[in-house]
Amino acid sequence: MLSVREALDTLLACAVPVADVEQVPTLEANGRVLALDQASTIDVPSADNTQMDGYAVRAADCINGGASLRVAQRIPAGTVGAPLEPGSAARIFTGALIPPGADAVVMQEQCEVQGDNVVIRHTPKAGEWIRRTGEDIVAGATILAAGTRLRSQELGLAASVGLATLPVRRRLRVAVFFTGDELTMPGEAPGGQLAPGAIYNSNRFTLRGLLENFGCQITDYGIVPDSLDVTRATLRAAAREHDLIITSGGVSVGEEDHVKPAVEAEGQLNMWQIAVKPGKPLAFGQVRREEGGGSSFFIGLPGNPVSSFITFLLFVRPFLLRLQGVSGPVEPRAYQMRADFSLPKADRRNEFLRVRVNAGGGLELFSNQGSGVLTSTVWGDGLVDNPPGRIINEGDIVRFIPFAELQY
Repeated sequence: MLSVREALDTLLACAVPVADVEQVPTLEANGRVLALDQASTIDVPSADNTQMDGYAVRAADCINGGASLRVAQRIPAGTVGAPLEPGSAARIFTGALIPPGADAVVMQEQCEVQGDNVVIRHTPKAGEWIRRTGEDIVAGATILAAGTRLRSQELGLAASVGLATLPVRRRLRVAVFFTGDELTMPGEAPGGQLAPGAIYNSNRFTLRGLLENFGCQITDYGIVPDSLDVTRATLRAAAREHDLIITSGGVSVGEEDHVKPAVEAEGQLNMWQIAVKPGKPLAFGQVRREEGGGSSFFIGLPGNPVSSFITFLLFVRPFLLRLQGVSGPVEPRAYQMRADFSLPKADRRNEFLRVRVNAGGGLELFSNQGSGVLTSTVWGDGLVDNPPGRIINEGDIVRFIPFAELQY
């Protein structure tokens, strides 16, 4: 079996970002991956302006801490004031340009209006409460690098320099299907009663939701019967127009597990067992396209609901990000936290334990870590990455990966 590290390295080494680039409105670029560096053509701020509502003054006029200055003008944001005469002040509002001659702003809470004058109850220093030209961004500077996955803050930054559109890599096209004659869709059981041996296809909802989180274009082939011929035909159809094919179930070695031999017949399988708990049966390979050459990547996830969910987060997520063109780190950040539980029996595999953060800042362990216990994924806040062969004693510091780090 491959270690988690070996499996992930194999996946990432094979990931080739999609090449197609499209120009999209910045307002519609959330979650997309930037294809080209973006530089600013302007300084930000474009001119000196005030950070506060208050009075623009000459610092030299306010050295005694109680200067009385004539209020000569009023400068709202979006207007340009006249040069400030010595011995005067300008009423000014946040974002407004500093008038020529002024070199400081005194916040209004430190001022007292007396008729046409204002008394400055403060001794300002030159530059106080002034945002300088180019303080945030200098014209010509690269503000966003190619390979950046765009979030709300990146979109705001692009808009702040006037970028109305952005070049991004096209959305990843992903095909999914689910194997198992025992699978039933919610709402399709006659009279609401499952047939003996039947189960609801929860993985369809979980995996589609995860793929939607990553902005993929999804083609759902639904439930595929336990048949080698049908599985091969579905793989061929899925390979035609998709970058990646993801399946759930059928990647073990049982007589009714047809995904592995189907992929080997239609392409190649590079690996299919990983020393991870939950999620040992995981397959990775390629499926040939019948026309035009090339192939689609293939990842076969285990059928148990928790195994499918966790192996997606650990392996499919970083692989998707690389295919989308993300150039920076794609593995989740982890945090060192205190275990408020014991795990007295070590496993030879790398365990990923469902835990949640308690009121004391420690981690609690879900009582049933079985691979079919989907309630643990809703109860928990994340996973403890427990290396092979390690027991955990209460109070030990462990490696915690929040679900929030794994689902964007």
